Amino acid sequence: MIKDLVQDDALLATPCEPATTADAAVAIDLVDTLASLDEAVCLAANQIGITKAVVAYQDDKGQTHVMYNPKLLMGLSSSKLTESCLTHEEETSVTRFAKIKVAYDELDGGVLKSHRRDFTGWIAQMIQHMIDHCKGKLV
Repeated sequence: MIKDLVQDDALLATPCEPATTADAAVAIDLVDTLASLDEAVCLAANQIGITKAVVAYQDDKGQTHVMYNPKLLMGLSSSKLTESCLTHEEETSVTRFAKIKVAYDELDGGVLKSHRRDFTGWIAQMIQHMIDHCKGKLV
């Protein structure tokens, strides 16, 4: 179901609770909402009003991926960047890593399965942005 984006800084600043298999509907809402937004490439659950650690992003081929409970394990080659956000009007200066290692869960057959994966470039930047959302960090 397509949800409205949240602009409430108090909600967006609330750290997200760990996601479970019971949050599969949240993932569906994230994917539906992301697909409905022109030029949007990533979205975290708290941006649609749900404080669960679930995020969705589109890769370079336009395929949508969902991560439950993403955690940044390692980052290399940091630099200062300016980012915009769907739920925050002002651009923000942030430090992002060019290469990251992330631990996350994926829902597979009704079970959350743990993964670790390296990401680089633009996708690494998006994932760091969404992890910040899950931590309640306003970007």
